Amino acid sequence: MSSHIPRKRFGQNFLQDQGVISDIVSCINPQPADAMIEIGPGLAALTEPLLAKLDVLHAVEIDRDIVAKLSGRFAPGKLVIHNADALKFDFGQLAEQIAPGRQVRLVGNLPYNISTPLLFHLAGYASVISDCHFMLQNEVVLRMVAEPACADYGRLSVMLQYHFHMEKLLDVPPEAFFPPPKVDSAIVRMIPRPFPMPVRNLDALEKLVAQAFAQRRKTLRNNLKGIVDDALFDATGINAGDRAENLSVHDYVRLTNALPD
Repeated sequence: MSSHIPRKRFGQNFLQDQGVISDIVSCINPQPADAMIEIGPGLAALTEPLLAKLDVLHAVEIDRDIVAKLSGRFAPGKLVIHNADALKFDFGQLAEQIAPGRQVRLVGNLPYNISTPLLFHLAGYASVISDCHFMLQNEVVLRMVAEPACADYGRLSVMLQYHFHMEKLLDVPPEAFFPPPKVDSAIVRMIPRPFPMPVRNLDALEKLVAQAFAQRRKTLRNNLKGIVDDALFDATGINAGDRAENLSVHDYVRLTNALPD
């Protein structure tokens, strides 16, 4: 397996530090009957110790060379590999197939070059997920868990926090990988949650949040011109002179729900 040459276009950096791997598996705490899906198993650094605990593991891997190597290394009834692009993969359909009436657990060292769009894609399956444990670029994790009124708080924070409770668990240094990435990494736990005030139109929330953060230095009045007028700001009690980072997730939901149909 070590003869595999990491491919830049797939954002491949392979975890190899056994101490870090052990810590991650402890955080995941896999149980034999868990319906677990690993995204990007790579050279099986996490796959192997997970399989030691699980009855079966499903994996989504885009690289055909890696699929071939994993298929030759693990029994097909133990590791079920789906050769697919995780960005386009239907995790809901797989969840229904492997755990009808139950929820699935997601794990993985996510490719850093597609981490943000992949997280947005996975958020669409929150209803069939019990938890996620992901390795990501540290700066992305800091944005995911950021509170309002700080520089890291942005569109990613708002949209993911609407769907998930998130917690940074571990820091992972570059030397834990081959090849070493040029950034620090971290492990994050994501647990889906029902939001206290559900949004009436998720697409409208996504558009509103994206527009609000389009130019961070501008006020909400400027960024949301043509979408939210002063009367609507007054009705919701939200200050039009604030910047996007000053609003909580709850504020964005209230503003979206107040929009005319």
